[in-house]
Amino acid sequence: MTKFKLACVQVNAGNDMDDNIKVASDLARRARDAGAELVLFPENVSMMEWGRENILSKAMPEQTHRALAAFKALAIETGLWLHCGSLAIRLGDQAVANRSYVLDPQGMVAATYDKIHMFDVDLGQGESYRESATFAPGNKAVIATLPWGRLGLSICYDLRFPQLYRRLAQSGADFLTMPAAFTRTTGQAHWHILLRARAIETGCFVFAPAQCGEHAGGRQTYGHSLIVSPWGAVLGDGGEAPGILLAEVDTDQVSEARQKIPSLAHDRSFVDPVLVETMQK
Repeated sequence: MTKFKLACVQVNAGNDMDDNIKVASDLARRARDAGAELVLFPENVSMMEWGRENILSKAMPEQTHRALAAFKALAIETGLWLHCGSLAIRLGDQAVANRSYVLDPQGMVAATYDKIHMFDVDLGQGESYRESATFAPGNKAVIATLPWGRLGLSICYDLRFPQLYRRLAQSGADFLTMPAAFTRTTGQAHWHILLRARAIETGCFVFAPAQCGEHAGGRQTYGHSLIVSPWGAVLGDGGEAPGILLAEVDTDQVSEARQKIPSLAHDRSFVDPVLVETMQK
């Protein structure tokens, strides 16, 4: 099986979990009706909350998480492979994981991944983020096995760390996913460029479902869910409004791109940089 259809779901999630679940689930059903076999949600699909205390108060343990239970039922109902974007999973009194789930059509968890890189930045004009104040970072790279190939998992800010994706590709990933709630500020500057670069560097398809619009606390996300080919071509752009982005994936394009540019096999070891001071007379 070399071809399949997938959909990236783009949403404008708020801080009402039940409403967010309904919106995402209805869009997944639309995607299934349009022929999608794999559906991917964005980061924080069930809750875009602002502030440590608010996030801690609404995060839930995996065993009792309402969104995870609803998405398992959705996978069974629709017969879809479902990537749940990411959910806020309560780990204890003071810690939360930003965790992805890949569900099979029987509603079973095929893989999980905890976001490794924390978004701790100051963007200027009062816009700053400190994910590490609330979230516990993961430390394991993960590849999920799908009927059509292998899917390397990541979340949002991970996108800025190319070494992760090279390791995923060299370990067998054919596709990469980056569910995101990218800020509008950074998205306008870097989103398309970074996603295309990760595809080109690895010879992988890239699936990047995204949040869009304005959320709690005045946070603005960029949207523009993207599907990118292994050669770096944009197969679809979700624009700025909620909806679904569909594309057919031809998995043969992975081997074709890597045969043309076999850089994954060309790594060479080298000595760490040495700073050479300029001699001044």
